[in-house]
Amino acid sequence: MAVVFGRTKGLTEKQTHYCPGCTHGIIHRLVGEVLEELDILGKAIGVAPVGCSVFAYEYFNCDMHEAAHGRAPAVATGIKRVLPESVVFTYQGDGDLAAIGTAEIVHAAHRGEKITTIFVNNTIYGMTGGQMAPTTLIGQKATTAPEGRKEELAGKPIKMSELLATIDGAAFVERVSVHNVANIRKAKKAIKGAFETQLAGAGFSIVEVLSTCPTNWGLTPPRAMKWLEENMIPYYPLGNLRRPEGGK
Repeated sequence: MAVVFGRTKGLTEKQTHYCPGCTHGIIHRLVGEVLEELDILGKAIGVAPVGCSVFAYEYFNCDMHEAAHGRAPAVATGIKRVLPESVVFTYQGDGDLAAIGTAEIVHAAHRGEKITTIFVNNTIYGMTGGQMAPTTLIGQKATTAPEGRKEELAGKPIKMSELLATIDGAAFVERVSVHNVANIRKAKKAIKGAFETQLAGAGFSIVEVLSTCPTNWGLTPPRAMKWLEENMIPYYPLGNLRRPEGGK
């Protein structure tokens, strides 16, 4: 019998630690498929962050490096400059990238570092128990905002893709989601485009992926997908914000 769907060579056989219904697994799969299809597994180097994906080095089937909280872009910069022929990517959550690591990602983009960032935005601190993140929506409850985020206290949620798209060194910026099959396909196309931008030497590339956190949202996995569609996408609209001139 012909195999029509199998494990990508871009991932190891290690069982992941993610909560049931978490979409990190889908995003891992997409990145792994792209690395395999572009035939760059042998020269890919990923940088794992602190957060839910702290053990990503056990899941991606390529060389991996662990970084301190928020410092993945700095570590990736060092790797890419020492090994310019390598394909370097960071895999970061919203707490890691948009809070403690804001300066790192902004300046990596400003310098036009030829690295790729996969930015997973689930609007909450997942690993540490559900605290409010910079991306938490107005009214969304968190352990540190039991009555919901209030604009007058915490400001509006930060839109990292829009911010980074204003920087000249950012060559590719796109926001996608993985809440249904159609959008999963679009997400893979964007991830591939980001890596192709790096391969072309065009500059910094980032894909923001809207993701779910059923555990800390207090929702079932199906309801979490619906919540993302109804609440996150209106505030974080999907689409490409920047691409290299002449890019598809």
